[in-house]
Amino acid sequence: MLDVSRLRLLRAVIATGSIRAGAEALSYTPSAVSQQLTALQRETGLRLFERAGRGIEPTAAGRILATEAEPLFEELSRVEGVVGDLRAGRVGSLSIGYFGSAGAAWLPTIASTLRAEFPELRLDLQLTEFDGPGPHDVDLDIFVEARRAEPPTAVDVRWLIDDPFVAVVRDDDPLAGHADVALADLAGRRWVDNDLADGACRRVLLEACAEAGFSPQFAVQTHDYRTAISFVTTGIGITVVPVLGVGDLPAGLTTVSIVSPTPVRRINVAVKKSVAEHPAARRTLDLLEAAVRGGRSAVARL
Repeated sequence: MLDVSRLRLLRAVIATGSIRAGAEALSYTPSAVSQQLTALQRETGLRLFERAGRGIEPTAAGRILATEAEPLFEELSRVEGVVGDLRAGRVGSLSIGYFGSAGAAWLPTIASTLRAEFPELRLDLQLTEFDGPGPHDVDLDIFVEARRAEPPTAVDVRWLIDDPFVAVVRDDDPLAGHADVALADLAGRRWVDNDLADGACRRVLLEACAEAGFSPQFAVQTHDYRTAISFVTTGIGITVVPVLGVGDLPAGLTTVSIVSPTPVRRINVAVKKSVAEHPAARRTLDLLEAAVRGGRSAVARL
């Protein structure tokens, strides 16, 4: 394993242009720097410097090694910041990834509670639904499970809730008085699309439609639930969304449960193993599970 302090000296000498200047920058003597750089050359088996008059000049290998070491020092700086937070009694930082409807339904209360209980916490909320199938590179990631996707080994994945899709229709629609509707009965209706072309939720819906023997007729294409629901008020068509994405319906609209089959998206949360014991991470999971329990009650009422 390479010695990090020697890599730091290499970087300093290349950045300042001389052993003497590099030594002054890091409070070393020039002779100590020379010895450490010689040791680094032995470690690597590379010639990192060559004589240039009375001074030295980094070789191509030396410059490449210094450049490639930069991410290491950036990460060390981040870890040192965490150590400083912990010494000061703070709990550091926490990043949470989410998709739109989960963020709207759950995160305001969760973020507010975390701010109150961990006032020194650096909380980073990231909309990750446009970044491809989850889990994503955040401490905690709320995501819709994509079939055939294997989670990274560095995370623990927990199931949160199965979120069924419902049809959103106008109150004057013939379906409005029904408790439920077979998915195949929506085959002849005009639909308002509401998701990304290749999003995980859209795939769940289209696979269910294929099972029912049809492909939806999209009259309008939008990319979010709220916009699609607004189009339904005009009478241009119906839209089919997960219960979590319904929110507060505009006046004049209602939902109808879908059966035979019921499209269902599976919502999980992935937790990086490296932060599993972080007090704010544990609290976030508690708050998330409480929010999900409330969500299950909402599903039962629809």
